[in-house]
Amino acid sequence: MKRQKQSNTVVSIKDEKFLINGRPTYQGISWQGLPIEGLLLNSRMVQGIFDDKNPVTAKRWKYPDTQKWDPDRNTDEFVKAMDEWYARGLISFTINLQGGSPVGYGRIDCINSSIKPDGELDNKYMGRIEKILNRANEKGMIVILGIFYFGQDQNIKDEAAVKKGVENTVDWLFEKNYRNVIIEINNECNIKDYDHDILKPERVHELISFAKSKIKNGYRYLVGTSYGGGTVPLENVVAVSDFILIHGNGVEDPAGITEMVKETRAVKGYKPMPIIFNEDDHFDFDKPVNNFTEAIKVYASWGYFDYRMKGEGFDDGFQSLPVNWSISSQRKKAFFDKLEEITGGFKK
Repeated sequence: MKRQKQSNTVVSIKDEKFLINGRPTYQGISWQGLPIEGLLLNSRMVQGIFDDKNPVTAKRWKYPDTQKWDPDRNTDEFVKAMDEWYARGLISFTINLQGGSPVGYGRIDCINSSIKPDGELDNKYMGRIEKILNRANEKGMIVILGIFYFGQDQNIKDEAAVKKGVENTVDWLFEKNYRNVIIEINNECNIKDYDHDILKPERVHELISFAKSKIKNGYRYLVGTSYGGGTVPLENVVAVSDFILIHGNGVEDPAGITEMVKETRAVKGYKPMPIIFNEDDHFDFDKPVNNFTEAIKVYASWGYFDYRMKGEGFDDGFQSLPVNWSISSQRKKAFFDKLEEITGGFKK
């Protein structure tokens, strides 16, 4: 009988706090009198296992030095960069089995999915995600693992295959014995581009409950889903989620961040649980007030979303492909500088 590998990093939740191996994250740390202990400060890194099965669009992602795309290079460079991120205080990132827009914003007809049309898992993709989860497990990092993305769910055959994709993902996590993973059923469930009703706001709670119902050796995964920028979650999702994921995209005034958190806590059925921004494309880290700092003021975790903007190159953005996964731009450096200021980092 094959023995399961040990999980070095076990995530749990107590009320509004995240714990790693029974101890709150950032234990004992505060910033400007504000508690950081128990937060899950994170970055959107969804393209870590990206590939493109569409030969028409695949050539768009070629590296500037080799003039070709290489999915294994992409994952290997992601894994290598994790040391640098962690040293600066990052303990979590979001990755997605169907990625995200490879140009930041906008629809591209690439075919990028770890989940096949019938709901089975693609072994090549899962081999790449295993490299990332293994390193995160070694580092003491929590992975927010998204399953579906609205730009790719059309490649899943039907609702039964969507449900099968969730089941196979959870079973795979059990098989590998990962305990450093929390599950995001889909990215921005309220985006109208979703093709399957069960991934939309009115019914996505069914998939959250389904994933939660799967238990092995007394353990189950923590599950939620995210909403698009500025959207407060609906009661059906709040009632069944272990944590709440919201996005700050479109929230131009940082005061809107604190208001979103207050409104989320006021949703009927809310009980004390973590609230996490795991996508926000606002920066201003050099200013005393920004979306990051305002989230902390109301004890909500915050996540950095950086894409390549017009006129920028390979070193810019973590979302746009091909990705330089290192802290290679002024904007990335500004985020990680602020993160290290707030958390103290882990450079010991």
